Amino acid sequence: MTYIFGPVPSRRLGLSLGIDLIPPKTCTYDCLYCQVGRTTCLTAEPDLFVPTGEVIEELKDIIEKTRPDTITLAGSGEPTLHSEIDQVISMVKGVTDTQVALLTNGALLWRKDVRDRVLGADFIMPTLTTVFEETFRRIHRPHRGLVLSSIIEGLKGLRKEYGGIVLLEIVLLSGINDNMKELEAMKNVIEDISPDKIQLNTVVRPPSDRSAVPLNMEQMEKIRDFFGEKAEIIVSVSSNKKAGEYDPNLNTIVEMARRRPVTAADISGVLDISREESERVLKGLLLKGAIRKQEHDREVYYTAREKKA
Repeated sequence: MTYIFGPVPSRRLGLSLGIDLIPPKTCTYDCLYCQVGRTTCLTAEPDLFVPTGEVIEELKDIIEKTRPDTITLAGSGEPTLHSEIDQVISMVKGVTDTQVALLTNGALLWRKDVRDRVLGADFIMPTLTTVFEETFRRIHRPHRGLVLSSIIEGLKGLRKEYGGIVLLEIVLLSGINDNMKELEAMKNVIEDISPDKIQLNTVVRPPSDRSAVPLNMEQMEKIRDFFGEKAEIIVSVSSNKKAGEYDPNLNTIVEMARRRPVTAADISGVLDISREESERVLKGLLLKGAIRKQEHDREVYYTAREKKA
């Protein structure tokens, strides 16, 4: 599979079958906390990065073999950069009745044409980390053409035009955007955006920059209480569904690890194999040099090594 990955366990979406519409690592941002790594192609201009028809053909091949909770537009970069994302959403709904989620940093939603393209999704999950331009540039290291005030207006515009569910993610970084000045200003803006839920997140997988430091649970709980009844802390989500007949071969595991760091428990749960078997396979992939191991917050994660040209 070139464009479809998983299913992978998602803390917000259960068992999620991913669609990767963007080459790695093409994005509007180069975030400190990104689990995919540093951005190598920083752009703010949508384009046809991968062929829409081939994406849907791959989905047709795999969808009958899996039972995901959600089909998620996400992966190696910012999915709203794909100029035919509206066609992708429409075609996905033509081959399955599984709900479609868009995982986006929200950077391009100030553009009416981009907002129009994503209105067919069942869930839109944009990110907001600050309402201060200086903090925004520190955390996201955005494309020079992006301005935070416009991005915030785009989020407000989305809420007015979109009939689905908006789950606004706030990624909290210790010592950067977790002080009361940041939080109070963000709370006022979020009231205007009016999302269905405020989902509080922090650095839970190895980040691209070590200056991205997570908050502890006590800090997260205080901030949740501050934001009020709409706020929730994102925690691990267990799905009662399995990956079905999805083939637990080595390439599947490598492709999962290419999109995001995975644990032995992730592999075990998604592919319905024992923890011992998943650890044995991961050890073999380490010896082959296909993946690498790293620790974060006392957990061991595995990521795919870059393909050689």
